[in-house]
Amino acid sequence: MRARLLVVAMLGGLGCGADGGFGALLERGGGGPTVASRLAQYGGAARARLADDFGAAGVAYPPAEVTLVAVKDEARLEVWARRDGAWAWIADYPVLAASGGAGPKLREGDGQVPEGVYTIDWLNPRSDYHLSLHVDYPNAFDRAHAAVDGRRALGGAIMIHGSDVSIGCLAMGDPAIEELFTLVADTGLWHDGDRARPRVRAILAPTDLRDHGLAPPADAPGWTRDLYRDLEAALAPFGR
Repeated sequence: MRARLLVVAMLGGLGCGADGGFGALLERGGGGPTVASRLAQYGGAARARLADDFGAAGVAYPPAEVTLVAVKDEARLEVWARRDGAWAWIADYPVLAASGGAGPKLREGDGQVPEGVYTIDWLNPRSDYHLSLHVDYPNAFDRAHAAVDGRRALGGAIMIHGSDVSIGCLAMGDPAIEELFTLVADTGLWHDGDRARPRVRAILAPTDLRDHGLAPPADAPGWTRDLYRDLEAALAPFGR
């Protein structure tokens, strides 16, 4: 299994609005690349690079499900795949740059990377940053707590994308995003088209809660302690 390079520039908090938003995903009208054409262009080489890791892990490709685990303070993104009802580690991508610190993203422009359990809910073959995957921040948990707190303008358009520059997104370099884009596309986004049953999740954690706890930052909302307990439980199946 190989570790791969991942550049993450989590600057600002506006997300990757310049990446084109939902309109950039559309495969109808306007011409330009589609998911299928990008897979034809990059998928063969990406699958060849992934094959060694999946073979070493004993996981058939494509897997039934994938989970991406980001550990913020260790600058690491882990790739896990479902194997016979359990989870198998596939590869690590080291994070080369980041901004912000521990604590959830609360508003547009706060410079924080979200913390929580998210879904990869669409792929953008027309990204300004080569290729990209969309993280569904703010999710229902984020929106519910924002409503209780009276917060608005939560930010969004959090992407995992190529290139080595970004504002609030995870910029991984082009070879890495070609692998992840291909892996997510080959795995599929939903079980039987049911959006309540995602195939690809992203767990974004402040630290490795499998190994040690973390007190929420002093300025974090009171519910952050509950969030960290939820994250600890979500990470439990992913033992190294």
